[in-house]
Amino acid sequence: MKRTILITGGAGFIGSHVVRLLVNKYPEYRIINVDKLTYAGNLANLQDIEDRPDYKFVRLDICDFDAICQLMKEEKVDGIIHLAAESHVDRSIKDPFTFARTNVMGTLSLLQAARLCWEPLGWHCHSEKHSDVRIPCRLYHVSADEVYGALALDNPGGEPPYGSDFFREDTAYNPHSPYSASKAASDHFVRSFHDTYGLPTVISNCSNNYGPYQFPEKLIPLFINNIRHGKPLPVYGKGENVRDWLYVEDHARAIDLIFHEGKDGETYNIGGFNEWKNIDLIKTMIRTVDRILGNPEGHSLPLITFVQDRAGHDLRYAIDSTKLKSELGWEPSLQFEEGIEKTVRWYLDHQDWMDNVTSGEYQSYYKEMYE
Repeated sequence: MKRTILITGGAGFIGSHVVRLLVNKYPEYRIINVDKLTYAGNLANLQDIEDRPDYKFVRLDICDFDAICQLMKEEKVDGIIHLAAESHVDRSIKDPFTFARTNVMGTLSLLQAARLCWEPLGWHCHSEKHSDVRIPCRLYHVSADEVYGALALDNPGGEPPYGSDFFREDTAYNPHSPYSASKAASDHFVRSFHDTYGLPTVISNCSNNYGPYQFPEKLIPLFINNIRHGKPLPVYGKGENVRDWLYVEDHARAIDLIFHEGKDGETYNIGGFNEWKNIDLIKTMIRTVDRILGNPEGHSLPLITFVQDRAGHDLRYAIDSTKLKSELGWEPSLQFEEGIEKTVRWYLDHQDWMDNVTSGEYQSYYKEMYE
């Protein structure tokens, strides 16, 4: 059945994996990638599918409400997967206004556009091939685990899990940074549009992602690159903070499943049941990179440099994905050791991509192309 799916933030890290998955899996769909091309958006992430006939890129700010409405009407959009967001906590501490604008007002712009376009149709769109077939519309909002706040570290000296509690879909929100506050606010707007207007929506909250094409301000690609070049590895505090890690392609699979089979108005948590202390994660990366590069064991350990902790740094995140597994049958496909091996090899084999991103050359090239 022909569908037209709009994916926001599709030139970013997670978004590019979702775009690629849907383009390859659903040749009968039309996939429209909307991205503003901020520093984190890089169309080089999608060079392998950019010429596909049912894929289209549109450079657009999701806060431009009129342009979003026009695009949805012209393209007969019947589904939205919303990933566009400012996502770096340190940047949110320095510039909270940008995070409020993109993450809150941008989400509100999409919600209102979807309501105005779909409500007159009874929350359905007609198939282009079969005018009598009515396709259910849906707006899928991709959120984060940071909205829940922090969990206790009950078992700091032992093996994971490092605590007895986990984030579940009914965990109360308790954001601690401007970034997590902006994501929490956007989640509330999505739920309010479902409850007030009946807009068909679904939300997911996911743990930390890693894998190919991640912008190198994030821990794993940054540290892989720094190890390769012998640069310091800045570790907040003592490196005791715990995060749950998920390979990005497993997240993309979950998004595909939730978009198609999740229940309207529901929230699904996506996690890897894969807790790591930052310091242990970093040592694992060091061993992996040094081994692949042929360095002696422990060669890059002296690069670890402990720095002042981040303001409002949450101690532990851990997601309980039981609902997603029991209701929709999803579970992660990779263990972390296998995933980190694939990830390290990808970055080491794609140094040209890394050099292009760290130099900033990609920004001027693609922005000029779509001016």
